Amino acid sequence: MSTPFPFTAVVGQDDLRLALLLNAVSPAVGGVLVRGEKGTAKSTAVRALSALLPAVDVVAGCRFSCDPAAPDPACPDGPHEPGAFESRPSRMVELPVGASEDRLVGALDIERALAEGVKAFEPGLLADAHRGILYVDEVNLLHDHLVDLLLDAAAMGASYVEREGVSVRHAAKFLLVGTMNPEEGELRPQLLDRFGLTVEVAASREPDQRVEVVRRRLAYDDDPAGFAARWADEEAAVRQRIVAARELLPSVRLGDGALRQIAATCAAFEVDGMRADIVMARTATALAAWAGRTEVLAEDVRQAALLALPHRRRRNPFDAPGLDEDKLDRTLEEFSGADENSGEDSGEDSGDDDPGPEDPGGGGGQPAPDDGGPQGGDTGARPEAGDDGEPQTSGGASGEKAPVRAAEPFRTKALSVPGIGEGAAGRRSRARTEHGRTTGARRPRGALTKLHLAATVQAAAPHQRARGRSGPGLVIRRDDLRQATREGREGNLVLFVVDASGSMAARQRMGAVKGAVLSLLLDAYQRRDKVGLVTFRGSAADVALPPTSSVDAAAARLESLPTGGRTPLAAGLLKAHDVLRVERLRDPARRALVVVVTDGRATGGPEPVALAGRAARLFAAEGVASVVVDCESGPVRLGLAGQLAGELSGTAVTLDELRADSIAGLVKDVQNVQGRSRRAA
Repeated sequence: MSTPFPFTAVVGQDDLRLALLLNAVSPAVGGVLVRGEKGTAKSTAVRALSALLPAVDVVAGCRFSCDPAAPDPACPDGPHEPGAFESRPSRMVELPVGASEDRLVGALDIERALAEGVKAFEPGLLADAHRGILYVDEVNLLHDHLVDLLLDAAAMGASYVEREGVSVRHAAKFLLVGTMNPEEGELRPQLLDRFGLTVEVAASREPDQRVEVVRRRLAYDDDPAGFAARWADEEAAVRQRIVAARELLPSVRLGDGALRQIAATCAAFEVDGMRADIVMARTATALAAWAGRTEVLAEDVRQAALLALPHRRRRNPFDAPGLDEDKLDRTLEEFSGADENSGEDSGEDSGDDDPGPEDPGGGGGQPAPDDGGPQGGDTGARPEAGDDGEPQTSGGASGEKAPVRAAEPFRTKALSVPGIGEGAAGRRSRARTEHGRTTGARRPRGALTKLHLAATVQAAAPHQRARGRSGPGLVIRRDDLRQATREGREGNLVLFVVDASGSMAARQRMGAVKGAVLSLLLDAYQRRDKVGLVTFRGSAADVALPPTSSVDAAAARLESLPTGGRTPLAAGLLKAHDVLRVERLRDPARRALVVVVTDGRATGGPEPVALAGRAARLFAAEGVASVVVDCESGPVRLGLAGQLAGELSGTAVTLDELRADSIAGLVKDVQNVQGRSRRAA
């Protein structure tokens, strides 16, 4: 086993380390979500935490880590005899993003269950993580069906495995820790709320701190064991402090004044539900215990708010997480209780004696720009979305106008790709998936995951006499088993091709166009799609955003999009076609929906209209579903966008028709046009 990077050797990242330590003191806080750019020591710090956790006592021989002081009466390995126990280190179990359902919850041997009535159960990762840490790197990329299982286990503290009437239940209480890069997409709101605390991390911009990060990382890589030995005393001190804080925790008093501040803060920031109040109370209590106090102060409440509320106040994916600290201070001061001492405006833990950069007990809520460094990760810096306010093209900036703010987004009805796909699970188009309604049966390819009981019995029944059946049970062979085929929904690639030329530059029109695209981006976020953005103006087209799961990045690039110049429509379509070609190689199962936002004009170069038509027919020949959002305005309408939709074998819709119920017939239009195209072929 490799030597982990010492927790106390992580440079900076005070909020990250504090959030992890508070969960070590009080697992009831509910876990940590670490958000930040790549190469900021997210995974390094999480993996280092497990070495600091105290050992746990478990029933000897129990695969489900039952507590000998209170064994689970329903444990599949039980009932347990009192007395026999063993002590082992706390586990940190990693859940891979691509894990199967059986790997997460465990596998039940269906063949033995049907033929012998035996519950032959192989525990999964949830059982391994019981009374330990369940760590999910890139948790925002986790498949929806695994997210659902995590939600159930986190809510009930138990995992249930059901296979055609045969069920197994075991305890599954774990500390959930996840890391994510927001550039790659946001987390489902239901799972986001299950994380007790959240921390935003960023690489340091301070040269001295970055030098120290590199120095320690190189020293660790050269001699991991020797480097860990040099930090052994600091690690032992933190480990002892965690044990002391755990022992002190039951004695910490959460007074009425602190409770009023917690309730007032949650109400002032309009968070949903009551989970935020409970998490804040537990976090403030853990902060006091970590500081060696038995009384919760206003400074504990403030720090708890900065850790527990930012991810709970988001209303849509375009809202940036965070809190208005001035508003927080005013609320705490207004509701300061008589039983509180002082420090309402202090953002530091008063129990720490001048915490330096190596003290893991530091805090401060929102990460400072110089927090942390890239220990154990990619050192590449993340470019800000829309840094320069303009996608780089070769067409020049003649007549360029400043970016226009988008109109208010509105709710749209679903667009879908015709036919049945087999892409990643989502909520847009019909697809054959592992979850959904059962539509048939087939022989299993590999391990059986979803048994079709009727088809299995039907396959086995004719052979019972030949197999010498004498008892009441069926004689089942491997060849008899049938896998259920199911139909659900998939996520698609929604590729926006946006006209940013001079003909679109009218301020009111461009604002409406951006508002419409933002609305479709919000819909794509809710339906778990990937999105991409191609823009064209001047004499060329540019991939403003390659296909990604981050609608935040797409919205930022769209917001900063300038306009001006000629209309190279053909270049935009050809660039989009090239993006789809490359994406098919990367993700061949994901189907695409192309949304072209233009007034249909094509200018610049020889025969621009004919060239645009030939480019559009490439999409039609490949059967790519497409929609043209017609942005033409004025009393005289040329209908060029409608002609483009015909060349694409897609459908056209105006900006007004894109709103509310006006879009209801759009799905049928897409399907009808695609159907006519296939019949004609």
